[in-house]
Amino acid sequence: MSRYFRLALWLMCALPLLASAAVRIVTGPTPIGDGDARARGDLTVVNQHLAFALAIESPVPYGVPRGALVDIAAVVQGKIGRDRAVFADFIPNNWSAWPNTYQKIEILDAGPQQVVIRATRDWGKVVISTSYTLKDGADRVEISTLMRNDGEVALPGLLSGLTYWPKGGFLFGVPGAPEHGPAPQALAHRMAAYDADWSVALHAAYFDHVEYASKDLYQLHTLGPGESRRFDGSLQVGASGDLAPVMRAEIERDGLPAGEVRGMVRGADGKPVRQAVVVVEKSGQPYGWTLAPAGRYSMRLPQGDYRMYATAKGHGQTASQALNMASGQAVTQDFHQLQGPGTVDIDVRRAGAGGVPLDARIVITEGQQPVVEFLGKKTFFTELDRKGKAELTLAPGPYVLTVSSGGAFLAEPVRLTLQVAAGVRQRATVLLQPFAEPRARGWFAADLHHHADQAEAVTPPSDLARAQLAAGLDLLFVSDHDTMRNLPALASIAERRRMPFIGSMELSASWAHFNAYPLKAGQTLAIDMSTASVGQIFAEARRLGATTIQVNHPFIPYGYFASLDASLAPGGFNPGFDVVEINAATPGDDVKVLQRLWQYWNQGQPYYLSGGTDVHDVWKDVSGRVRTFAHVDGALTAASFSAAVKAGHAYVSAGPLIEPDILFGTRLAKQPASLGFALQSLAGIKRVELIGGGKVLASQSFDHFPQTRRVDFRLTENAAWYALIVEDRDGHKAYSNPVWIGPP
Repeated sequence: MSRYFRLALWLMCALPLLASAAVRIVTGPTPIGDGDARARGDLTVVNQHLAFALAIESPVPYGVPRGALVDIAAVVQGKIGRDRAVFADFIPNNWSAWPNTYQKIEILDAGPQQVVIRATRDWGKVVISTSYTLKDGADRVEISTLMRNDGEVALPGLLSGLTYWPKGGFLFGVPGAPEHGPAPQALAHRMAAYDADWSVALHAAYFDHVEYASKDLYQLHTLGPGESRRFDGSLQVGASGDLAPVMRAEIERDGLPAGEVRGMVRGADGKPVRQAVVVVEKSGQPYGWTLAPAGRYSMRLPQGDYRMYATAKGHGQTASQALNMASGQAVTQDFHQLQGPGTVDIDVRRAGAGGVPLDARIVITEGQQPVVEFLGKKTFFTELDRKGKAELTLAPGPYVLTVSSGGAFLAEPVRLTLQVAAGVRQRATVLLQPFAEPRARGWFAADLHHHADQAEAVTPPSDLARAQLAAGLDLLFVSDHDTMRNLPALASIAERRRMPFIGSMELSASWAHFNAYPLKAGQTLAIDMSTASVGQIFAEARRLGATTIQVNHPFIPYGYFASLDASLAPGGFNPGFDVVEINAATPGDDVKVLQRLWQYWNQGQPYYLSGGTDVHDVWKDVSGRVRTFAHVDGALTAASFSAAVKAGHAYVSAGPLIEPDILFGTRLAKQPASLGFALQSLAGIKRVELIGGGKVLASQSFDHFPQTRRVDFRLTENAAWYALIVEDRDGHKAYSNPVWIGPP
C-alpha cells in the first residue's frame, strides 16, 4: 500500500470524525462537497453543525480578492454536506473591491473551543480587516469587519457591508425590503437562502440598504480620513428549510421580547399532514415560516401582530388566522382542512391546419403561488422530448395561466382559466396564433447573456434549453461565470433539437464582465480573474477561440465603461472588444450604451450592439425578453451567427421587429436618397426615430399603434452613419446598428 493511498484512506475515515469533534481547522482542499476552496493553502473550519472555507490560494468568484468565504455547508451526524455559497464577503462600496494589492491571513485562535481567523486586505487607501469566528456547538459563523480610511480624503456615499451569494436553492430576502435600494420598512435584519434540506441566513443589524434581492446588505455612510467603521453580522446554517431557528437567533441577538406559538396541521381527512409548513406574515408581508414534519410545529416570534396559515407541497392554504403575540406568551394555533393537489395536462399547439406542437412558457397569473418555493413553482415549461406537452401539479382552487411561445415577439399569449380540484386530473389544449416569422427571411434570434446553474445561477441546462425554446429563440446560448462546465450538456440538447448552440463564458473580474463566444467544450480558463488586466482577459478569450468579445452591462458599478470612467480598470481602455450589450436587467442604462456607441461610430470605430437578459433563474425572469436578431445568409451555425453579430448585421430588441432594406453594418459608397424599413410589433408600433451621426434626424409617431408598418425616411442631411430606434405601445424598444456612409 503506497504512502499516498494510506494518507487518502486516513482522510476519508478521519473527516467525519473531524466534523463531529470540537472546532478545528483543516488545511488544504476543502472537505465540503462541491466546494471551491481547492488549493493547498486554503482553510476550512469545522464544528458539530457547520463548516466553512476561506479561499487563501484559490481564486474567488467574480474577481473578488482572496481571503473571502467561498464555501459553507451544514454538518449532520458528523457528515459535512454540500457547499451552499458562491461566496460571502465584505464589499467596501457597492460591488467594488478594486484596487486591491495584498491580502494577509492570520489564525488568531486554532481551537478547540473556538477558531478565529482574520483576513486583512486593502481597497485603495482603506484597510479592511474581517474576522471569522466559529465556536464549539454554534450554528453560525460570526463575521466582524473593521473598515479604516488611512487616506487623507473623505470617502462619501459609500455602500458597504456583508454579502452572501448562495449556490442553488431559493432566496427569501429581508422581509419588507425592496429588491434594491433604501430599506426603511424592513421588518427584520436578515435574509436567507434555502431549499427543503438546507438553509443559510445572513444576519446584519447594521444595514439600511439592500441590493440584488437582499444578497447584499449595505450601510450608506461616509468614511473620513483616519475614521473607522465596524460591521458585525453572522452566517447561520441549518440542515433543513426551516426558518424558525433563524427567527429565534434574531430574537436572541437583539434581545427582543418574544413568545411561542405551537399547534397541529390536519388535512381534509382529519389526519396530520406530513411535511406541512406554517407561514407567518407581518404587516401584510411574508415574515418567515416553520416546518411541521409530522403535522406538529412550534416557533418563537417577536411580540407583535401577525397572520398565519398552513400549507404543504402541492396543497392549498388553510384560512389565514390572526395572532397577537405578547412577550412571554405561549399560544396554541391549530390548522384544519388542508386540501391536497390536482393535476393539469396541457397541450400547446399552433393554431391552424396541422396543429404543430409548440415549446411554451406557462405562468400562474392568478391563483396560489407558494411563498416557500420548494412547495411549488409559479412558472412551468413544456417538455424537451415531448414538444408542447406539460404536466402541472397544482394546489386546488381557481387559476388563470398565461401560455406563451415566442415571448412578446412571435405570438400573442393565451390566458387559460382553470378550476383545480384535489385529486382530480384534467386536460387542456391551448392554440397560439403565429404573428411573425423573422427566421423565414434570414433573421435569427439569440439571448446573448444567459446563465445556467454555475455560481449563483440556479437553472439546470435542460431547463435553460426549455426556457430559450419557449422564448422562440433560434440558437441556444449559455455564458456561466468563468466556467464552460455546461457546454457539453447544452450541445447535446441542441443536437437533439436540431438547432445551433453558442457556447460562451462570462469572464468575470470585480471591475468588468465580458462574454466570449463561440467557445468549444473541453477547455478551461487559464488566467486568474482576481488579478488579470483587461489585456490579459481579451487575450485569454481569443486563446479559447472566441471570435466575439462582448462588454456586458457596461455601466453598472462593476461594468467596464463605469470602471474606465472611474479609472479602476487594470490596463485602462483596450480596443480588443467587439460588441457592447443592451442588458435587460439594466434598462436605465440603454441611453448610456447608445451614446457611448454613437461616439465610437462618429469616430468610425465599428463596435456594435448586442443584447441579452442576464437571466440566472428562468422561473423568475424571462429568457429572451431582450434578444439579438442577426441576419445570416446560408446555414445558421454558431459561427455564422457570431460573425453576423460582430459585423453589425444585427439589431437588439425588447419587442419590435425590424427588416431593413439595407442591411445594418453595411457600408455604402455614397448616401442614398432614402432608407426604408418594414416593422412589426405584437404590442403595436408607437414611434420610430432615424438617428444620424448621434442626432434624431426624423421621426414618425402612430396614434393607432399598428402591428405592421412600412416606414421610409428621405435623407436630407449628410451623416456618416444612420441607425433606427423603434418603440412599441408598451414602451419596449428596438435599437439598430448603423448603416455606414462613405469610405472608412
